[in-house]
Amino acid sequence: MRERDARYDHLCRKMAKDMNAVLVSIEYRLVPEVHFPEQINDAYSATKYFLQPEILSQYSVDPNRIAVSGDSAGGNLAAAVTQQLVMDRSINIRLKLQALIYPVLQALDFNTPSYQQTTATPILYKQVMARFWLEYLNGDPSFVQAMLINNHTASNLSQLTSIRDRLNWTNLLPQSFIKNYKPVIQIMGSPQVLKELPALLDPRAAPLIADKEILKLLPRAYILTCEHDVLRDDGIMYAKRLEDAGIEVTLDHYEDGFHGAMIFALPPTNFDVGNKIMNNYINWLDKNL
Repeated sequence: MRERDARYDHLCRKMAKDMNAVLVSIEYRLVPEVHFPEQINDAYSATKYFLQPEILSQYSVDPNRIAVSGDSAGGNLAAAVTQQLVMDRSINIRLKLQALIYPVLQALDFNTPSYQQTTATPILYKQVMARFWLEYLNGDPSFVQAMLINNHTASNLSQLTSIRDRLNWTNLLPQSFIKNYKPVIQIMGSPQVLKELPALLDPRAAPLIADKEILKLLPRAYILTCEHDVLRDDGIMYAKRLEDAGIEVTLDHYEDGFHGAMIFALPPTNFDVGNKIMNNYINWLDKNL
């Protein structure tokens, strides 16, 4: 088992033990073996299978106390799965909670305040995040530079008209996070990126841009964000959109946190912030499930 897998195995075992809960960890396929939407298809298929009454009964799971959770890319899948479930009329069992840990939720604005503030802050860099998105969507690597300057979402691109407000961080973020940062809006851009990568506008890839009517149907949410993380504002904006849709949200923000901090809670790193994040996350789930 690779070290990264061992860390997540420890987390899953700890969660199951501390909460006396059944925990299912989905081993979805990864890039470069497959690309979007296969990862979300894997996660959704596994979740839908588990939610069958006979499977829940087999594992003595209370159908009224089920949550979906994930961190980083897993947070993206957890959010997308949660949205897909409320639209699936073949499923009668509903989630009680969704818990998203520094989730990846959009690839349309690489110049939110957190992206501008932590452009080159370990462990996740702005340019690396753009590259990850292109790998996930099987896009041309040469698109990175256009995405970094928001050329792919220029104001002359009509495809974005209906979703611009869902990405407008000047309305979705508190002033304490906006600070003195300004939006990066290109007047003229090339439609090539969106033309070749329509998944950028697909809520299964970018849950932040889902319709408000879908958000209204979602379960209570726990969203964990870290100050030193390019993805900080993705989580905060999603929390605001959920609240605006009438969903109860617990936003758990860590001023001393960084992306991936939870998996650094184990030796040899054993960071205090990682332990704090992990314990608070598990305690919240335990109290609210």
